[in-house]
Formats: sequence, structure tokens, C-alpha cells
Amino acid sequence: MKNVDVAIIGGGLAGSLLARQLRRQSPHLSVALFERDRERSFKVGESTVEIATSYLTRRLGLSTYLYHHHLPKNGLRFFFDDAAKQTPLEEMSEIGLAGLPTYPSFQLDRARLEADLLEMNAEDGVDVHVGARVTGLTLAPAEASAGTTPKHTFQVREDDADSAWSARWVVDASGRGGVLGRQLELRVPERGHRVAAAWGRFEGVRDMDDWAAPEWLARARHTTRALSTNHFCYAGYWIWFIPLRGGVTSVGIVADAAQWNRACHEPEGFQEKLREHRAVADLLEEAGLVDHGAFAQLAFRTRRFFGDARWAVVGDAAAFVDPFYSPGSDFIALENDMVADLIARETAGEAMGERTEAYDAFLKLRFDAAMLLYEGLYETFGSYEIMRAKVFFDCACYYNLWFDTYARDEHLDLRKVRGTLRRQRPVLTAMRNMAQAFTDASRSLTTHGHYHRQNRGIGLHDGQDAFGPIADVGAKRRRPIVDRRSEEVFNRTLELLTQAVRGEDAPYVPRPMWEMADEGVAFLNGVGAH
Repeated sequence: MKNVDVAIIGGGLAGSLLARQLRRQSPHLSVALFERDRERSFKVGESTVEIATSYLTRRLGLSTYLYHHHLPKNGLRFFFDDAAKQTPLEEMSEIGLAGLPTYPSFQLDRARLEADLLEMNAEDGVDVHVGARVTGLTLAPAEASAGTTPKHTFQVREDDADSAWSARWVVDASGRGGVLGRQLELRVPERGHRVAAAWGRFEGVRDMDDWAAPEWLARARHTTRALSTNHFCYAGYWIWFIPLRGGVTSVGIVADAAQWNRACHEPEGFQEKLREHRAVADLLEEAGLVDHGAFAQLAFRTRRFFGDARWAVVGDAAAFVDPFYSPGSDFIALENDMVADLIARETAGEAMGERTEAYDAFLKLRFDAAMLLYEGLYETFGSYEIMRAKVFFDCACYYNLWFDTYARDEHLDLRKVRGTLRRQRPVLTAMRNMAQAFTDASRSLTTHGHYHRQNRGIGLHDGQDAFGPIADVGAKRRRPIVDRRSEEVFNRTLELLTQAVRGEDAPYVPRPMWEMADEGVAFLNGVGAH
């Protein structure tokens, strides 16, 4: 029987990144990685945001590699259409940047990245097995008699040969069909957020940075819009355009289940749906579809991310929220950091019970907080006025609360994690209240026929006011400063929503932060429209 310290099941993005991290942080541990598929292929999840980028560059040393082999991302960008979906691209109201983003991110060719990571890992001493199927996994108990550490056992089928293995730690990174998810019944269907998606890679997509609209190009100071993660936003669904190196563009539709057309599960139906939208059709005018895929349901939860008996689930083997802000690789960063920390501490002899429970609870909080950005809110996505407030709120909170603490590694500081968990109830309550405010505002505009009124001709809403980044991410900030910024973000968002519903001159009285977290508070009580 072959023995290894850490066995990673799955050599996609999550598993290969974890293998690299373990070799860098715990080089004395042996790591084996088992990947079922022999060929790497296009995958969705190409766009990173700031936490994932920090992880890839700061933790894994991939900065030069990413700039050389992939594309830099010019931030998030959102376009808005009229009710008939016939607005030309250059006339759409837009939220985006007229310049470079405050913090870097990337557009990843997942097939290239995963292939390169497998090669890097093999060169770094990871025992990489491609075309290897793991079967017969038997998990050991947390402890055996006399203080020994029992081993997990499993079999590997590779090149028509079978081998027996044992491992101190097992990490499942095998994707949505997760080995441990099935075996331990970890998967929890997401009942509250039902969204479906279809996607494909296209060649020959028109370059929006070479558009026959000089004034439109000049409005963004000739910033490269094409390198953004571009969202075309509609009531109940959205369409993405993500550029990849080599002239390929990832294009997809994500829709609330109530609006999903199952014809999109076929290439012809998918392309037909895309071309119902004038601006999208113009971009795809001479494009050819390279591949196609679809999911009838995207979101799901897990009962646990980590177990006391030295196992973990990461990436899509764990949970998935929603692709709108590209959070998938952020969760991989958090999960991998935590499991790498648990492995290092446990193999050094440290008792893991309290830390395991705290890390698991923290990731569940992060999942719940992220879900509140999307659940029941797809109906708000198609209004420029509502999304101007929502994009600001979502991104400003991300910078102030999540990216900032990640940059200081507070997710690995047990005292800080405990403090975050103590605040989870007011945090989640405040976010639920704000989600209700977005819904109330959207329904008010719809009722009065104003939902699309600013979707055309407003121009570009740019920069700091659009996304709310903070300049000192990662610097030491005291809790009152963080709380003060949160209060500013909540009040600015409510002011924007008040103006959208009641008019630009409508008065708004700022609220204290404690009031934001009152259960049942109605921020837009007595909603009316001007």
C-alpha cells in the first residue's frame, strides 16, 4: 500500500492550487493529486476578483505567470438596455471604469491554467496522477487508540491497473460530483436561490474597443472595455462577456429559474436567445461557437467544509453561490488557505477541534453573506437606477469587510474569526434589510413604469463613486474605522435608492449603523415613486 500525507482528489483549479500551496507552505509533507480526466478543456469561472488575485499572486507566487499567459481584467462593467432589448451598445447606460482598476484581477484561460498547474506541481514534487479514478474511499476516525493517527484508505484505477493508498488527510476537489459530498451526504440543495445558466466560448467576437462610436470610446477615455468582465443586465437575468487569451471570448446567460428557457441547453437555442438582444447580437455578428454547456441549477450548499477526522471539501466539491460577481475563486482561496493551515497545524501536533469548528462556521457565514447579494434580487438587475446603488453597496462592502480582512490574513487568526462570528447576526440582518430595500425600490419603479427610464443615454457612471474601493486595503485599521466606513456605505446606498424612488431632490436623513441591523426595519417604508 502506498502512503501519503495529503491526498487531493481532483486536479482542477481548486485541487491543483491547493497542491501548489502545500508544497510552498509545508514542503516536508508528501502530496499526491489524482485527476480523472486526461484532457483539460474550457471551463466557466474564468474571471477572478481581488481576493482570488491576492491568493494567486501573494500566496502562490503566480503573478508573472498570470500576466504572461492570461489577460489582465479591467474591472467589472455593467450595461443596461431598454424594455425591447434594442438599445445600441454605445447608447446603453453603463457602470464601469474610465481607467485602470484600483486592484488587479485576471481573466483566466482555465484549460491552460489547469494544465500548467499540473505540470508545475509535478516539477515541485507533487505525485500527480492524471487519468486516475479514486474508488473505495474509507475514512478513518479522528483518533485511534494510544494516540495514533489512523489513515484514510482508497483505491486508484490508473492505466488499467489498480493500486491501494492510505493518507493522513483527504481533500475532495473533484467538482460538483464530489466524492466526499456523496459519501458523507454533505450536499444541501439551495431552495431559495434557483438560477440556471448556459454558456459557450466564441471565436470572432467583435472588439468593443474598436467600435464605430468615437464619442462612446472617448467617454471611457479609451479604456479597454473589452478586458472587463462585461455584464448585460436585464430583469431576471444577465449575460456575460469575458475575453480569454488567443482570441476566444466566454459568453453566458444566467437567469432566475422562473425565466429560464430550456432551449438554452442546446447550442442553437442558446445562440438564438443571445441574439434577441441587439447589442449582444452586434458583438456576435461574425462569431462562431466553439463549445457549449449548461446547468439547470447553479447554487448549492454543504453541511460542512472541514471534518475533525482530517478531511475537507473545496471548490465546487463544497458549495457554489452565484457567478454574478465571480466569487468562485474567492471561495477557493479561503477554503484552500484554511485547509492548508489546518493540515500544517495538525501534522505538527496541534489539537484542531476548536479551529476546525471556527473555520467551518466562518465559511458558512461567508456563504450566507454572499447569498444575500443574489437571493430574490435578480428582478432588480435590469434597472440602471437600482443597480447603480446595488453595485456600489456590494462592491464597497466587499472592499471594506472581506477583501481588506483577507489581505491581513484575519481569516487565519482564530481570535479575529471568533470576533467575526460573534457579529454574524447583526451583519446578516443588516444585509437582509438592505436586500429588501433593493427589492422595494425595484418594485416601486416597475409599478410606476419607471424601471427602464435611465437605462439609455445616461452615459458612463465611473470610478470611486461606482464601486467604492478603499485605498488602504491590507493596512492596519481599527474596528471603529471599519464600522464608520460601513455606516457610510449603507447610508450612501439608501440615499441613492431614495432618490431613485422619490426623485433626485428627495431628502435623506442618515441612519446610525445599529439601526441598519434592527430586525424587521423597512428602509424604504411607504415606498412611492415620483
